[in-house]
Amino acid sequence: MSSELPAQRGVDRPQGSRPDSAPPDVLGPVAGPPGEPAFDEDHPPRRDLIDDCVHCGFCLPTCPTYVLWGEEMDSPRGRIYLMEEGLDGEPLSPSMVRHFDRCLGCMTCVTACPSGVRYDRLIEDTRQQVERRHPRPRRERLLRTAIFQVFPYPRRLRLLRGPLRAYQASGLRQLVRRSGLAARLAPTLATLESLAPTLGRPARLPARLPAYGQRRARVGMLTGCVQRAFFPDVNAATARVLAAEGCEVVIVPDRQGCCGALSVHNGRAEEARRFARALIDVFDAAGLDRFVVNAAGCGSSLKEYGELLRDDPAYAERAAAFAATVRDLAELLAELGPVARRHPLPVTVAYHDACHLAHAQGVRAQPRELLRAIPGLELREIADPEICCGSAGVWNVLNPEPAARLGERKARDVLATGAELLVTANPGCLMQVAAAVGRLGGRVALAHTAQVLDASIRARPVTDLVP
Repeated sequence: MSSELPAQRGVDRPQGSRPDSAPPDVLGPVAGPPGEPAFDEDHPPRRDLIDDCVHCGFCLPTCPTYVLWGEEMDSPRGRIYLMEEGLDGEPLSPSMVRHFDRCLGCMTCVTACPSGVRYDRLIEDTRQQVERRHPRPRRERLLRTAIFQVFPYPRRLRLLRGPLRAYQASGLRQLVRRSGLAARLAPTLATLESLAPTLGRPARLPARLPAYGQRRARVGMLTGCVQRAFFPDVNAATARVLAAEGCEVVIVPDRQGCCGALSVHNGRAEEARRFARALIDVFDAAGLDRFVVNAAGCGSSLKEYGELLRDDPAYAERAAAFAATVRDLAELLAELGPVARRHPLPVTVAYHDACHLAHAQGVRAQPRELLRAIPGLELREIADPEICCGSAGVWNVLNPEPAARLGERKARDVLATGAELLVTANPGCLMQVAAAVGRLGGRVALAHTAQVLDASIRARPVTDLVP
């Protein structure tokens, strides 16, 4: 595979032939008419980080968009090349923005890179430039505004539960899906409808849950946005597992809001900072040993609060101290070691690495060790675990067609394991893979790691997980 980049500056040309599936608008000139440089002085992508890239190509086979389209500029090194062009004075053209937008932010390339390139830092800084400086088309702007007026607000999401439950109970869901009309007329709405999980009764969490037996730690717990609205059972299971393992759990569900992950991953830096400050204010004085997260994307952003608020004199030190306490649920349980008895769960499990857990946080072994420690549970690995399922926050909503293809690729790999239960640690992954399995006509139950641990600790029957 060639590691050469396009030789002519300002021109976006693929390496080799373009697959039939590649979108036609990825070709053509990157730079438009002469204008302002792509980036201003407010935290542009750093040239020293760009210079770390030696264009070796190790990132290419792990990048979902390169796997889909085979386009150089839809690979991490191609996007880094465009960032360098922007620093050298090229305007921020629509074509350049498309390539940045098409990045899922899965960070698989960070794991694959032998040179240690901080692509995560580069794409985050680039996206906040794009969000501030690039005038998007009206339709795209309205869609993004609608997403960010709803998804990061748990109370607004909760208002959707009633209508959604009524829709699911009415039988309209099956009718809409069979007709295929929604997918043809309104792909975004069809995607949202397909992703929505079947809703049960919401689980209420107390402000604080005492530890069972001797207290080993005092921990805060993030309830999240999508997790709180659509997967409340995951939060309830998380709190029970923590308490069973000797943790006093501080939740204060009525006071905490969004952590800012969705905003920061999409370049809405100031919005993310507002959410981060508010969350720090809620938990800063709680006397916590650790702050526990059960959603991969949220955890990766919380661990970077020090970087997000580095320029805020009132919060920079507090944010760094808070970030140092953040742990994924599996990470914390591995640190503490088990005290609660595990009862047998005779079930075959395929474990899916959520990208922001495996690549952004480097947490891979701990969830597997926790699952393998359950008597009777058989763990099976999924092929090509490094390839994203296509969820990536709201990427599947903004890019429904390629996201569906990535989801179905992942679903086929999951079904090929023959496992009865798919386990992962992110609500977006659960929704994405469930929708893809349904489209393929397959069958596999889905659960969060916390739910499997909770069932084992409480000696619940395996039918609670695999009906």
